[in-house]
Amino acid sequence: QVQLVESGGGLVQAGDSLRLSCAASGRTFSSYAMGWFRQAPGKEREFVTAISRSGSSTDYADSVKGRFTISRDNAKNTVYLQMNSLKPEDTAVYYCKAGPNFVFFRGAKAGYWGQGTQVTVSS
Repeated sequence: QVQLVESGGGLVQAGDSLRLSCAASGRTFSSYAMGWFRQAPGKEREFVTAISRSGSSTDYADSVKGRFTISRDNAKNTVYLQMNSLKPEDTAVYYCKAGPNFVFFRGAKAGYWGQGTQVTVSS
């Protein structure tokens, strides 16, 4: 089993930036594709971004393309989400996920979830 702990959330103003971190422990971090989902009040959890095991491939939801960047440091067992030009509609609980497959990451049932970290963007 993989344990994931997110950090870096907070309250920011529109247009500001945040960097979320997800630290992994347990099974080998580099064996997993990693990604982020988010869930706003009253909405279903939605895919944000994913990154392959080596970090060579990334995928982004249309809503965050050009603003968010996912990266990973396998030596530190950590995945990051750099969020720039934040908008009020980005307000949500952000969840880190580890999954076995990058190509099918968005809809994959297998995987492990972090506890989530709150991001609030005021207008």
